[in-house]
Amino acid sequence: MSDAEAGSGPRLVLFDFDGTLTTVETFPLFVRAAAPAWRVRFGGLLLAPLVLAYRAGVVSGATVRAAIVRLAFSGMPRDAFEAKAGAFAAERFPALLRPAMVARLRAHREAGDQVIVVSGNFEALLRPWCAAEGVDLLASALECREDRLTGRYAGPQCAGKEKVRRVRALAGAWPRERIEAHGDTVEDLPMLAMAAVATYRGAPWPKGDAVR
Repeated sequence: MSDAEAGSGPRLVLFDFDGTLTTVETFPLFVRAAAPAWRVRFGGLLLAPLVLAYRAGVVSGATVRAAIVRLAFSGMPRDAFEAKAGAFAAERFPALLRPAMVARLRAHREAGDQVIVVSGNFEALLRPWCAAEGVDLLASALECREDRLTGRYAGPQCAGKEKVRRVRALAGAWPRERIEAHGDTVEDLPMLAMAAVATYRGAPWPKGDAVR
């Protein structure tokens, strides 16, 4: 750990998942693997303008993800979705993880720090890995009715300021100097602004005031 990380007492350490603990975004990889093939093909055509608008900064990532979920998973049995999520995590995550960041997570866990993975990805997809690592998870859940996915999120997606709200609800109040956070997109910046020690895409991130 760095000098800034040293000191007595536990820390609150926050990690984004996709692009931070992994080398790629696993959300689209999982969607393509888990959704019926015809939905993937149809959705790719139907959502192309929305994806272009996202890349141009016109619409948010949350808007794109909501549209993808609606097209890909509406009506899918919950058990089938969770089985696909567990299989994908077991088969694909090992090759996609960043060894250095995973080692950092484990070092904090072994030091007795409270470690939380805070992600906009699916809770069902990340739950097995986080449970195996012995760390807490805050992620986005999908709405179910009569054991089938409705194609909607169950509440706000875990992105942007919602990450901050959920961290505070789970972990309570921590002094800024004892918080560390790691992320890789603009949706992580409010979470990074909570912390005295932060990295953005692996580089030190300056202190901000996005959530004060």
